[in-house]
Amino acid sequence: MAETQRQITLPAELEALPLFREHIKNACQDKAGLDAQSIYDVLLAVDEICTNIITHGYAGMDPGSIILNVEVSAQALIVTISDFGHAFEPVEPPTPNANASLEEREAGGLGLFFVFSSVDEINYESSPVGNTTRLIKNL
Repeated sequence: MAETQRQITLPAELEALPLFREHIKNACQDKAGLDAQSIYDVLLAVDEICTNIITHGYAGMDPGSIILNVEVSAQALIVTISDFGHAFEPVEPPTPNANASLEEREAGGLGLFFVFSSVDEINYESSPVGNTTRLIKNL
């Protein structure tokens, strides 16, 4: 089956998140046989990365845009997310202690834990012209 690729550019605003999710779902639906768990995993990871770009990457700046490119092949689902805000490299956090009480838990970090748990590979690059995060989910 042929590879499917789709790209969308939207403002870096929380209101854009449902449109990014819909874009991913539409690209995945073009690829027969893609399992629901793989799609869900990628949606979760994209939501978190885009939320971090919106809240941290563009912090103190006028909101710019986020470019989302989805590639689906027989081997992998690849989402490339580009932005023009501050560099914000997703670093794998330690595994949270699920048995700890709420008072004992550190604030934050769960989102990136879910990202790293949901996809097989994460590549990040920052340059003077922008930032690119590539999420790869093997199929």
